[in-house]
Amino acid sequence: MSSSGNTYGDIHRYEPARESTAAAIAIVLLTIIEVVFVFLFSYGLVSGWGLTDTGNMFLGAVLAVIFVDLAFILALYRKEFLPDVMIVKKRRRKWEDLYIREEDVDGVTLGTGAWDQVKRAVYPYYKR
Repeated sequence: MSSSGNTYGDIHRYEPARESTAAAIAIVLLTIIEVVFVFLFSYGLVSGWGLTDTGNMFLGAVLAVIFVDLAFILALYRKEFLPDVMIVKKRRRKWEDLYIREEDVDGVTLGTGAWDQVKRAVYPYYKR
């Protein structure tokens, strides 16, 4: 589906999602585990587990497990159920942003030799 010009917004590559059954089953199981840990965290908050040092650490660990599990769910979903699309985006060169002509990209030399550059470094307004 790529065009010969590759202008802005052209789809350069499009691969449909695999949509594997194993990934769907894994997402369902991870979601069930997620719900169990969210219930455990909520029950721990309501029961006051966070008032003791060990209970507070336990609730922090449960919260960490919740976010790691959610990260695995989202990574599996993104990898297996979203299509792989590459859209062409061309970057402009920096000299185009500064409105400089192409022949002036490298700039102009300020001094004729090394001694002029030393003078310019010591006294910036030399020969202006």
